[in-house]
Amino acid sequence: MKTIRKKTGLLLLLTLIFTAGVQAQRVTSMRINEVLVINADNFVDDYGKRSGWVELFNTSAGTVNIGGCFLTDDRNNPKKYPIPKGDVLTRISPRQHALFWADGIASRGTFHVNFVFDPDKENYVAFYDTDGKTLVDEIVIPAGQKEDISYGRRVDGLEEWIYFTKVTPSTNNLTLDTNEKLDNFKINDSWGIGMTLSAMAVVFIGLFVLYVIFKQVAKLSIAASKIRAKKAGETVLSDGGDISGEVLAAISAALYELNEDVHDIERTVLTIQKVKRNYSPWSSKIYSLRENPRK
Repeated sequence: MKTIRKKTGLLLLLTLIFTAGVQAQRVTSMRINEVLVINADNFVDDYGKRSGWVELFNTSAGTVNIGGCFLTDDRNNPKKYPIPKGDVLTRISPRQHALFWADGIASRGTFHVNFVFDPDKENYVAFYDTDGKTLVDEIVIPAGQKEDISYGRRVDGLEEWIYFTKVTPSTNNLTLDTNEKLDNFKINDSWGIGMTLSAMAVVFIGLFVLYVIFKQVAKLSIAASKIRAKKAGETVLSDGGDISGEVLAAISAALYELNEDVHDIERTVLTIQKVKRNYSPWSSKIYSLRENPRK
């Protein structure tokens, strides 16, 4: 019994150590992904206010809970804004984002930090692990930022940083707004002639294919009918496939004239047939019998 308890305790301890290691590894997969310093006419927060913001991105394939981690704009104070624990929204799904508003009013909620950006100088942002000592990611936003132009990674989670005139909070930084095929059509076929001809060709080819299919189905059906008729011992009439239309018309006219003559002759013939009956009232004896004489 003691041996079983020791093994169970050791197993639980190893499980806790492994879970803690995985959790720490997942936290280190978070990245500062995009920052907007001057929000003049950009997105508003849940209070209808416009403020600068910081976007975090989960680069891992697992859900990361950033509750208990820290955001700061001060190198000397890594624990400046502790992200509250217990908020379900701090669990960031794989390849998803978390947006924090830099409005300096942390009392507004989990995603409102206690610092603001200074548009006249460089701004430092860092993300620390739950121990407040392990630096996960940091970035220095250059001075001279313009209104509603963000500074972020060209591709989510990667190293290259660029300026975005199309600001994308809580959205992938690299978005595909164009269709390469349509762009090629616009360049090479501005009048749409090629597209029209292509569409018409597709329609006619489709109709031709349907015609061939239906014709073959009809032939197969006729052949199957003839085979069934032969098996049943019925007379199979020729479909006249080798006879021209003129010959068929002449045959039809001759049959019509022949039928007319036959009917004319038949009208002059009177046919009388003798009807044989087993019983006739004229030969019945019941009508010729008299009443029996009375005694």
